[in-house]
Amino acid sequence: MTSLRALATGACAAALASLCAFVAPAKAQSYPTRSITMIVPFAAGGPTDVISRIVTAHMAQTLGQSIIIENVVGAGGTTATTRAARATNDGYTLITGHMGTHAASVPLYPKLAYHPEKDFEPVALLAGTPILILARKDFPPKDLKEFVTYVKANAEKVNAAHAGVGSVSHVSCELLHSILDIKPVGVPFNGTGPAMNALVAGQVDYMCDQIVNAVPQINAGTIKAYAIATPERNPSLPNVPTTAEAGLPNFQAQAWNAMFAPKGTSPAIIASLNAAAIKALDDETVKKRLLELGSVIPAPKDRTPEALATLVKNEIAKWSPVLKPAT
Repeated sequence: MTSLRALATGACAAALASLCAFVAPAKAQSYPTRSITMIVPFAAGGPTDVISRIVTAHMAQTLGQSIIIENVVGAGGTTATTRAARATNDGYTLITGHMGTHAASVPLYPKLAYHPEKDFEPVALLAGTPILILARKDFPPKDLKEFVTYVKANAEKVNAAHAGVGSVSHVSCELLHSILDIKPVGVPFNGTGPAMNALVAGQVDYMCDQIVNAVPQINAGTIKAYAIATPERNPSLPNVPTTAEAGLPNFQAQAWNAMFAPKGTSPAIIASLNAAAIKALDDETVKKRLLELGSVIPAPKDRTPEALATLVKNEIAKWSPVLKPAT
């Protein structure tokens, strides 16, 4: 009897051990099991920060874990991007990059500590953000043609605010300045949010900025908008003409924000994050908030990791010849 009882007990223990061996790996492979950190390379309140918070709030519901936004400022976003590139590739540290951090940074920083294509896994394109030419509300020019004439005549006196070398606001205005053949004084800030605050306060003359950061201020009349650098007007600012309509058709610029993970992050995790991002972009509330800010919702074909990888490659090729003379 004792022998039979011992045998039965041993069999049960073996069965339990086998069950645990089966369950434990499955649990270990589940993702995510804890909160995720999303690094935003600029100060709170800027366009990258705003888009990140809108999208990740919905993603957190899908993934069942909180996504904590961590704003890390400095060097046009490259400080934060370097940190993200060196993070553990377990899916718990991500970054919202953009045209500046993952394209323009390559020609602007010869000693860049990371490479956008080699050190990151693309996850998903989150939003397109058209560029506007903006100025303090009492800046003398009344329209874009007057603006062009004025800044050319006063290039040594006027100044342009930006969020650091390599930021979208810096890069897009570099393109504008190259077209106008001027080199005004640049005034750097730790993010587009602080730069916008300075513009509203009249401490700087003008800036080129993403639409997300500008719509509330334009509508409130605290700044003026000369034109939007896209082929068509934006529904959130129907009264702002395009650069083509306003007399500067060769200035076309649209930034973008996208999610990246450190290189070597598993395909399963990338797929999980991509699916959550797509679900967020398809949510009516999320779409409404992004569209109200003037963002462009990516088409389904542009939301894959492969499409984002192609975008990064093309953007580096596009901006390199424009920005190398500025270094």
